[in-house]
Amino acid sequence: MKWNSAATLALLAPSNVLALLRFPCAQLVIDRLDPLVNPGQAPSPHLHQILGGNAFNTTMDPSKDMPKESTCTSCQFSEDFSNYWTAVLYFKAKNGTYKRVPQIPNSGFEGVNGGMTVYYMQDGLYNFQQTSKVTAFKPGFRMYIGDVNARTKEQMEKFRQLTYTCLENINTRDPQTLDFPTKPCKTGIMTALRFPTCWDGKNLDSPDHMAHMAYPESGTFESGGPCPASHPVRMPQLFYEVIWDTSKFNNKADWPADGSQPFVWSFGDGTGYANHAGDYLFGWQDDSLQRAMDSPCYQNCPTLKTQNAQAMNKCTVKRRVNEDIDSWVKELPGGHQANYRK
Repeated sequence: MKWNSAATLALLAPSNVLALLRFPCAQLVIDRLDPLVNPGQAPSPHLHQILGGNAFNTTMDPSKDMPKESTCTSCQFSEDFSNYWTAVLYFKAKNGTYKRVPQIPNSGFEGVNGGMTVYYMQDGLYNFQQTSKVTAFKPGFRMYIGDVNARTKEQMEKFRQLTYTCLENINTRDPQTLDFPTKPCKTGIMTALRFPTCWDGKNLDSPDHMAHMAYPESGTFESGGPCPASHPVRMPQLFYEVIWDTSKFNNKADWPADGSQPFVWSFGDGTGYANHAGDYLFGWQDDSLQRAMDSPCYQNCPTLKTQNAQAMNKCTVKRRVNEDIDSWVKELPGGHQANYRK
């Protein structure tokens, strides 16, 4: 199954573009921590790549003021001390060993250390004017998207628009698929991760970290679909793009002998359907995100303070869990093996 998408934003955006908050975040740390799903656990069950404010820790107490706890951020906008994280991609070789796949910066963000591209949008990718009004996330807000146990298309389709793109070059955006590409990808694999956009207006979190948010009642955020009555507050579209440099693993002689695709998520999913999309902890300083949503801009925003790639790359934290994440290993961190069935 394939999704249609917007073509490369950097190429198609009109010269007088007014809006589309799009920015890079460098890698803060790669660690086996997940304070949203597994608070207090070190190590958490599987490995994550984490970005944003350096106050990131094993618990992330929601009663604390995250912006004031952090002293730096790995994101371009220096008022954004939020934390963003996803699972990590691995390559499984024919001999059964695994190697972590590194990340590379998106088009236009050269010099940023891995990480990913983050979007906050009022009207979706196609509308560069971004004229709709949205309510920014509130202090203490957090959410999660994905299902680590999904192994079929039917199981993952409740999460809309979690996709993969096999990159011919850094600007490739189509076609998008719901499962892993089955052929070598010249430049890498991009995962596109779109969060739900309708809030219940009351809860900053929920037991599963998803129920306080919902997708539009019909259509999509991009098509202007209305929010359901249970979740009436329209919030920004939070959207991650992560580019995994799978090009170093394109020699099919190293792929599994049966010809199956060789990539697996750090929690063991080898189908791609689990696409453990992402976790989000809001941490913008004061009303900076709402200001940006009310005064739309594209990348360079006069209402926000911007830092360069050197400053982003400098903001890191020491790993809490001491384990080998760079060598070839016989099992994924946490003892996982590639799993193709639920």
